[in-house]
Amino acid sequence: MANAPAKTPIVDVQNVVKKFAVGNTEVTILKGISFKVYAGEFVIIVGPSGNGKSTLLNMCTGIDYPNNGAVLVTGENIHDMNANRQSLWRGKNVGIVFQFFQMMPTLTLFNNVMLPMELAGKYSGKERKERAEYLLELVQLKEQMHKLPSMVSGGQQQRAAISRALANDPPLLIADEPTGNLDPTSAGLVFNIFKKLVDEGKTIMMVTHDKELAAQVSRQIEIVNGKISRDEFRQRQDWAGS
Repeated sequence: MANAPAKTPIVDVQNVVKKFAVGNTEVTILKGISFKVYAGEFVIIVGPSGNGKSTLLNMCTGIDYPNNGAVLVTGENIHDMNANRQSLWRGKNVGIVFQFFQMMPTLTLFNNVMLPMELAGKYSGKERKERAEYLLELVQLKEQMHKLPSMVSGGQQQRAAISRALANDPPLLIADEPTGNLDPTSAGLVFNIFKKLVDEGKTIMMVTHDKELAAQVSRQIEIVNGKISRDEFRQRQDWAGS
């Protein structure tokens, strides 16, 4: 494993253990996971199903919690916060992209992107509108922005979900199988947006089973049987022309 730069990590996972009760049995799904992610990295987490990849991402957002160990994000132990403080912290520091889009069905794409800014009380009313329009234009959805999610394709909903995740300009973007429900063309468009964001300095952690996409990034963390079996840094493939 390459030497990490001597600076504060965006994500610092420290000896995390996660257990679940299955009937009368306790199952340990993560068994002392530790790693750091630094600003500007694109980290893909891979491994067989049922090995805790999504659980790990949820702990990095504060949605789930470890039984032992700690998860520091943007320098804060997010599991030491009460629910209200954690919600406010999450809204400003982490953008989340889900596999199943999770768009508000009664709101237009434009209003879906506006919503996180309104909840966080960030930006003025005019700035929110300008930013929502800018972010939808960034993902090539300006012409669709006043449509409801049900009126656009799955790929377009996922691109709108990326705009929503970026609404408050968070330092960290977390994506759980964001291309899992998309056709190859739409998956490629979504992944190209991620690559552009990383080139512009965003930090992304993403779970995927797509080996072709995973091969394009410079770092993969593989989880097998609840432990990190591989944390691999390598030369990133050339993204030019993608």
